[in-house]
Amino acid sequence: MSDTLPPCPECAEQYAYEQGALLVCPMCGHEWSAEAAESAAGNEAADSEVIRDDVGNVLSDGDTVTLVKTVKVSGGGGGTIKVGTKVTGIRLNAGGAGGHDIDARVPGFGNMQLKSSVVKRAN
Repeated sequence: MSDTLPPCPECAEQYAYEQGALLVCPMCGHEWSAEAAESAAGNEAADSEVIRDDVGNVLSDGDTVTLVKTVKVSGGGGGTIKVGTKVTGIRLNAGGAGGHDIDARVPGFGNMQLKSSVVKRAN
């Protein structure tokens, strides 16, 4: 295993530590095996292109999503986008700046970028 430990697969925090044969995340308490972390690192290139919402659903272009957190909008006119706002026809942008990996047209705000961690795919 390398000198640096992988981030937690549950919460993505970088503070994992070794406890015997397991890796442990002090932030969420998740435990996983070091072997699983090494095999996951080998598959990381394929997984890096997959964008998931807040609850783990895979997102794709054209999906409809609902905000699960209130988002403060900076610049322009400012304001907040409330929980439950439905956004249709999203476009994914895997290389988005600052973790903003969704391009969307938000009703009442216009075109903007959102983080996948604040949305949930609508059924």
